Amino acid sequence: MEIGVIAGPDPQSMNLVFDFGAVLIEWQPTRLVASHFPELAATPEAAQQAVRSIFGHADWHAFDRGTLSADGVVQRTAQRLALPLDEMRRLVCGIGERLTPIDQTIAVLADLVQRRDRRGDVRLYYLSNMPAPYARTLEKKYGFLSWFDGGIFSGDVQRSKPDPVIYQLLQSRYALEPAQTLFVDDLQDNVDVACSLGWNGLRFVSAPLLRSSLANLLPQLQGVL
Repeated sequence: MEIGVIAGPDPQSMNLVFDFGAVLIEWQPTRLVASHFPELAATPEAAQQAVRSIFGHADWHAFDRGTLSADGVVQRTAQRLALPLDEMRRLVCGIGERLTPIDQTIAVLADLVQRRDRRGDVRLYYLSNMPAPYARTLEKKYGFLSWFDGGIFSGDVQRSKPDPVIYQLLQSRYALEPAQTLFVDDLQDNVDVACSLGWNGLRFVSAPLLRSSLANLLPQLQGVL
């Protein structure tokens, strides 16, 4: 966790930027692998290796940032790992429906929305590595996306975290003051890039810890969370 003092022309104004996967939305790649390819998940170690081979590969990263289609990542991954093509397609095409909200974190977000609507001293944004097909599914399924003041999905801009360009795009698009911006992400590498750009950073571990960290570190939110 890295966080500085929120400062700027208006010390009461804050921008909170949230990641989606494993922060606001469930993302359990090990379960995905075990469900579709149980032979790859015979042991925890084998399952982790399979997760890295599928979701940690450059092909998946290209899918994330919108430079490789869903069909392309299916074909390449199945061929590279000698996996059944049809089952790989079922895995990729079914992920959108498996992306469900994490209720405890959504509750924290709801409290922040109430604060914003009541006092106007908080702005809420998202910055998520999310292939466009899954982003569209989320937008259709869940009303809480309309709570945000803005945001960027990687698949829509052909850039993905931890590339600094996607952070800078969010910053310029919404005129965010870096020192008054706090980024919440479950991956430390992504948090570190935000901090290198002058943002504040907080690594997400759990919703209760997020709630307490925001209340303790940001005086503006005391009594809200």
